Amino acid sequence: MVKRGATYRKLLTAAAVTIMAAGFAAPVLHPYTSAAERTAISAADTIDNGRDGGDRAVRERNRRQRPRRQDAVDTGLQADLQRALEANRAADTVPADTLNPYDTGHRFDSLPEELRPRLTVPDSLRATYRYTEGLKRAAIYGDSAAARALYEQALAFDSEFAPALYEMASQYLEKDGARAVEYARRAYLTDTTSRWYTSIYAQALIVTGDYDRALPVFRRLIRMDADNPDNYRIMAILYQQRQQPYSAIAVLDSADMRLGKIPYLSALKRHLLVSTRQYDRAIEEAQQAYDAAPYEQSNVLSLGQAYAAAGRDSIARATLREAVSMDSTNVDALAAYADFCSERGDMPQYLSTLKLLFANDRFPLERKISLFNRLTASRKFYGENYFAIGALASTLAIKYPDDKRVVDLYGDHLIAGGDVENALRHFKLHLGDQPPQMDYYMAVIDIETYLQRPDSVDRYVQRAVELFPGDPVLYIRKANRLYVKGDYDAAVEAFDEALKYADTDSLRGQLWGFIGDTYHQISEFASGRSERPDSIPEKSRMGARAAAKRCYEAYETALRLYPDNASVLNNYAYYLSLEKRDLERALEMSSRAIALEEGNATFIDTYAWILYELGRYDEARTSMRQALSLDRTESAALPLHYGDILYALGEDFMAETYWRKALDMGADSAQIEERLARLKQKEHSEQQKTKGGNEEKDNKNPKAKKSKSKR
Repeated sequence: MVKRGATYRKLLTAAAVTIMAAGFAAPVLHPYTSAAERTAISAADTIDNGRDGGDRAVRERNRRQRPRRQDAVDTGLQADLQRALEANRAADTVPADTLNPYDTGHRFDSLPEELRPRLTVPDSLRATYRYTEGLKRAAIYGDSAAARALYEQALAFDSEFAPALYEMASQYLEKDGARAVEYARRAYLTDTTSRWYTSIYAQALIVTGDYDRALPVFRRLIRMDADNPDNYRIMAILYQQRQQPYSAIAVLDSADMRLGKIPYLSALKRHLLVSTRQYDRAIEEAQQAYDAAPYEQSNVLSLGQAYAAAGRDSIARATLREAVSMDSTNVDALAAYADFCSERGDMPQYLSTLKLLFANDRFPLERKISLFNRLTASRKFYGENYFAIGALASTLAIKYPDDKRVVDLYGDHLIAGGDVENALRHFKLHLGDQPPQMDYYMAVIDIETYLQRPDSVDRYVQRAVELFPGDPVLYIRKANRLYVKGDYDAAVEAFDEALKYADTDSLRGQLWGFIGDTYHQISEFASGRSERPDSIPEKSRMGARAAAKRCYEAYETALRLYPDNASVLNNYAYYLSLEKRDLERALEMSSRAIALEEGNATFIDTYAWILYELGRYDEARTSMRQALSLDRTESAALPLHYGDILYALGEDFMAETYWRKALDMGADSAQIEERLARLKQKEHSEQQKTKGGNEEKDNKNPKAKKSKSKR
């Protein structure tokens, strides 16, 4: 590797030779001039003196008069510099501030401004000077912005200066494709015989996706640089992008004839042959590579894949196994064999090969997790291969015990298999991880809740709140826990605490919705329609009306913050229908909730019930039928409401059927008995009415009465 100082001297030497050979007045240099710089000056002197007749005596005198390295600037140096200053002022010069504006360590910095030399640059080479300065900025200092500015200065002097255009195109190639194309095109048009300019133009066209324009440029580039295999590769890919695989194969065939077999070109060719169903040629191509180097695993693998593509499964399996046996840690070989087994439906062999891949450090963890998620996406496949997939999860847990993604993956796998206790132990083991992870606490809380261990839930919720005091989700979880326990007053306080940390209107809207639901429960307790658990002391003296008022106020606030909160829209509408007020607004809110969550049976039930309260029984029946067909929760409310709708339509028998079904599903027996009693009363009334009507007819018909008496 060339050292920075050496690179600097090399560029400076080249620039000095170029400039002085063109007839510049040589710059006066500091006595601390390096050996490389002195060599450049000597070369320039030789050229100049040769032009004057090659007087050896003059050259020798100049060499002797050149000052040597010394520790301080003496009086003779001051005189020399003064003479140089006067000579340069008489000529057309480059301003001192553009001589080298970025070289803060220049040797003339210690001199007064009037004693600093000025470089003479003729107009014809000003573009060249800026260009070489730009190369120095980029190569030595890595300052691409400064280099770009100098290239632009060069182009300001000569807009068709191809080297500067080339460098500008190179700099913009990955930043601004359109500008790169423009600079590259101008360089290419300046000299269409240069393979450098042709190449940069072709690359820029590919970067911008202009494949149609790139194709003829690459054809030209192949003619100019026929021994570069990359040109053939890119040309083939361009044809492939244009859906012309046969033309791509023809390009690769010509590369074979000119350059011989090149592995990556052969691999591309095999892929194209397989995609065009030329399986025999693909096998022949792979066989040639195998015959040339049978000990190369990649060649064996390619041959096996060609056999697999051709459907020759037996020999493909044997060849792929051979490739795996050559190096059982090779990721490509294992992945190819695993894919083959998967495509042939050999799941045991597929999963056992995946286990080798999962244990391989060279197989990225991201791909392992992605594969595992694919395996578990189908519940049927997951269930049928639970233990084999579990072995993969265990492998990951052993190899990556501290990776959060793996911790979550393994815990979810245990839960999916019903091994809840081990899942709980697994997540508890990671509660001490640093930094603490709230997800682990949430998993423990959820599992403890599922196992109905309220004391443990409260303990872990409190610990989580202490560790993550600013997270509203934990306060929501705490409030939900209090809600389930029946301590509604404390639940409202927890929701209020969560509001302090909510940072979005949508979350605040959800929280106000929860508060409204909680106040509704308080109203239910206060009215006697629901009972508070014995373990919860009566803390609130709030009456039913006051609680209901706060409930609706909370819902209004929730909808102002988050108008599309479907749950609030549904609950608000349903509670209004129970009170038989604002039914038109309730219907509008319910309709909006259904539009937000299509197919929600509970929301459709609310809509049907509001129609019932409005007396639109036929519409209510249609909607309720839809709700019953979509319901997966087996809610007793739906058949209960449907029975009421059928009763209103006069379909008493079906109404009784659905009421009894609701009773079997857990509906309040008192409500069902009340409805059944009402139905019996109705039947009795109708029977009495029918009997009375018959007697009246008999009294009006004496013949019928006489015939009855005879019988």
